[in-house]
Amino acid sequence: MKKSGIGAQIFNRQVLKLHRDRAAEKFEQYNFLFNEVADRLIDKLNDVREDFKVGLDIGCHTGQLLYCLRGTEKIETLFQCDISEKFISHAKKDAFVGDEEFLPIKDNSLDVVLSNLSLHWVNDLPGTLIQIRRTLKKDKLFLASLFGGSTLFELRDALIAAEIEVLGGASPRVSPFVDMENAGGLLQRAGFSLPVVDTDSISVLYENPIKLMFDLRGMGEQQAINNCLKKFTNRDVFSRAAEIYKERYANGDGTVTATFEIFFLAAWTPSDNQQQPLERGTGEISLAEVFK
Repeated sequence: MKKSGIGAQIFNRQVLKLHRDRAAEKFEQYNFLFNEVADRLIDKLNDVREDFKVGLDIGCHTGQLLYCLRGTEKIETLFQCDISEKFISHAKKDAFVGDEEFLPIKDNSLDVVLSNLSLHWVNDLPGTLIQIRRTLKKDKLFLASLFGGSTLFELRDALIAAEIEVLGGASPRVSPFVDMENAGGLLQRAGFSLPVVDTDSISVLYENPIKLMFDLRGMGEQQAINNCLKKFTNRDVFSRAAEIYKERYANGDGTVTATFEIFFLAAWTPSDNQQQPLERGTGEISLAEVFK
């Protein structure tokens, strides 16, 4: 499959790979969020009546989705891919190194494509969705979770305020995420049918903001934004950000909350067998019969 044309490179994919490689060895200590969302994603998959023969998990980390599918026959064979070789070494079964931005998969070869909290790192999400749609056969399912726009709004607010105070200006320190109103449109633009977008929110309590920052590093989720990689962040910025975080968002017991907004995207590849909207003017009931 040809790689889609990518314009501005927001994320440095090599830095992302390095972050994931470093996180792989101790990922089990930090993968609670990925496990929780994987459970919810598979619950949605189990609501689908159809079983699937061949599937692909894009950005599999260490294989959370495959683990959640254990003991079921929902997907006969689930291949797994991730940009990180070390993540793949822990994923174990039917796993290979692969980049979401350049899927090495034949067109019309898959029955289902899944992705759990990984697609927020691609530079060209519409292009990646088009690639995913092409890998799927007709009337087959794409199901994914990704972080929504309100994710880590507390940390984002604290970091911006700290940088302005300490350095006199601010740059993005938390990755940009997709907004709810745009998610369904992205699926339609990619050529999918019957798009559905659900949202959920997960709140995680931390003893302090520094512990949150360490957890993000352990997840391999520290920032990989190109413009922020050119200079080292002053340690005073992080110290002040932690103080601002507690000043603005501390709970009564002194802990702080980190909010993760989760989008669940579901869509099908087009097929003549799917329900289609009626053409304009073909309704059997007139509005005149409804209103007095």
